[in-house]
Amino acid sequence: MVLAAGLLLAACGSSSSGTQGGTVTVLFGTAPDYLDPQLEYTTQGLEATQTAYIPLLTYKHAEGTAGNQLIPGLATSLPQISKDGKTYSLTLRKGLVFSNGKPVKASDFAYTVQRAIKVNWGGKSFLTNYIAGASAYDTGKASSISGITTDDKTGKITIKLSTAYGPFPNIIAFPELGLVPTGTPMKNLTANPPPGVGPYIITDVTPGKTWTVVKNPKFAKMNIPDMPIGHLDKIVAKVQSNTQSEAQQVLNNQADAFDSGDTIPPSLVPQVEATGDRFRKGTIPSTFYFFMNVTKPPFNNLQARQAVNYALDRRALQRLASGFLQPGCFFLPEGIPGHPTSPCPYGDPNKAPDLAKAKQLVQQSGTAGTSVTVWGENRAPRKQYVDYYADVLNKIGYKATPKLISDTVYFPTIGNAKTAPQTGFADWLQDFPSPSDFYLLLDAKSIQPVNNENFGNVNDPFIQKQLAKLNPVPSTEVNSVAGDWQKLDEYVAKKAYVAVYGSEQLPVFFGDRIDPSTAIFHPIFNSDWTSWQLK
Repeated sequence: MVLAAGLLLAACGSSSSGTQGGTVTVLFGTAPDYLDPQLEYTTQGLEATQTAYIPLLTYKHAEGTAGNQLIPGLATSLPQISKDGKTYSLTLRKGLVFSNGKPVKASDFAYTVQRAIKVNWGGKSFLTNYIAGASAYDTGKASSISGITTDDKTGKITIKLSTAYGPFPNIIAFPELGLVPTGTPMKNLTANPPPGVGPYIITDVTPGKTWTVVKNPKFAKMNIPDMPIGHLDKIVAKVQSNTQSEAQQVLNNQADAFDSGDTIPPSLVPQVEATGDRFRKGTIPSTFYFFMNVTKPPFNNLQARQAVNYALDRRALQRLASGFLQPGCFFLPEGIPGHPTSPCPYGDPNKAPDLAKAKQLVQQSGTAGTSVTVWGENRAPRKQYVDYYADVLNKIGYKATPKLISDTVYFPTIGNAKTAPQTGFADWLQDFPSPSDFYLLLDAKSIQPVNNENFGNVNDPFIQKQLAKLNPVPSTEVNSVAGDWQKLDEYVAKKAYVAVYGSEQLPVFFGDRIDPSTAIFHPIFNSDWTSWQLK
């Protein structure tokens, strides 16, 4: 992965330059889905929670590919892994305390995993599909997870898997598995996030409007290697739903940072680019696509799905993204092993679409005239993406109507089986640098009644067979099977299970007060608030 600009920066301890302390304000166009560490699953929530909840394993605080490096977090070292890839052994560091002063115990890890499952974290299938006994715990058939054993006296933690999963160390490093105390209520605590172990504490939350992270006075004393203690005293986050106003305030130095998960309006791009080192583009492997529910008409028909892929003008979507979108049509993005180098089966994404072919396929499919509800988020440019998509569906023979809802509830809504959406907006930024992460979205094992991430309910025997073969391969060896991942991705493109239109670059944009030379744009965490400091 290559960032458009910037240095590879480590962020350990204090910097030799810049001002320590101080308060900054960051503006968000979209509120986090949650600020509860075991529920959060969007970039907006991640930027705050990763500062307050460190897992057993985590990532080096650096830009580019260096930031993909796994390092010990609350564990003393990387795990020992059995030869069959099914048993992981770790040891908790001694002397750790939560932000409320309570000592951290090995059993808190087991409880944290249980909590992530019971509160229905969107990524819980990473746990229930692989940890022995996790599925039984999820369904209420067991009162604990048999595959996790802990010893509070020695700090030893053992995790046994039901089936080998190569990227499992990355699962342990999910910020959503940042430890919380045993007994933390099994309910949404966004309004009052629980204690954690991290350089900051999330406080003063008004859900959907504002939240603050403040320095954790207990953290620096623990001397956790390679863990930054943070420079700023306080970061105040505010939701400014109008991205025009959001960008304008940062441009005018009325606020200090623009959330990288938002899109700078096209009219302001020239002014923002003219600010020099205050602005740059960051790249994280991502896939932006429209999901299609293969269990409901019209998209239970292959020709109907192919028609959508032929009809999309990815250049138009690039314009709606203020030029921050790189057109594409494969599910695995550039920067992820297995990304196809073969031509797109629906024509060059950088050229005009084949509307005539799309219309012909709709007629041949017998689905012309079907009413289609297109789900989307009510914010720019995602609203515009959906409006454009609905217009395309109407042009090729359907009766499409956009259905736009609040960003905060969008993914939980379309991930609820009772909603049963036909089609709509979706995106994915890497959780970890592996094709397995992206294929969670097309894995039949991911289909669940609540917080389903496989929005199209794709259940293809060939995909399942390939995942059974490829998922056990350790992340360190994934390049050895990149060709197999590419063949799978080419198969998925031809089956048109999703309509991919590209990958987005993200804006890294500050006001005059923040030092951009030390600010890390991380490949997992996005904006790394622990690296921010005043000039």
